[in-house]
Amino acid sequence: MTAPGDLMQALFLRLKTDASLSALLGGAGLLEQASAKAAFPHVTYGRTSAFDLDTGTDNNDDQLITLHVWSKAQGEAETRLIMDSIKARLDGAALSIGPRGQTRLSLEFAEARYDDDLEVHHGLLRFRALTQESG
Repeated sequence: MTAPGDLMQALFLRLKTDASLSALLGGAGLLEQASAKAAFPHVTYGRTSAFDLDTGTDNNDDQLITLHVWSKAQGEAETRLIMDSIKARLDGAALSIGPRGQTRLSLEFAEARYDDDLEVHHGLLRFRALTQESG
């Protein structure tokens, strides 16, 4: 089983080693959870769902993970650049997490919009993480 916490750590480690993403985020912009004082732009880890697509039951071999991009820049260009950088780093990636085998990532959904209530640009990236046992 690939635990959601282990998957999150592996994803953030992969993203932290991307110099172009670090430059876009200004350094410490990858946050598990943002505080009210968090600098913009930043990326936060969102909801993780473990499931079986065929049966609808819990199955930690197949997970959906969500990353949120937050920006206060004028226009959505900064949000899109950060989303594109994350997509380039994660879409199609194979991660070794624990002894079970490889976890392969694929982008399932992406959206960028302006949130009037928060006065912030919000990008959302949802990845499917499928773990296959070593044979």
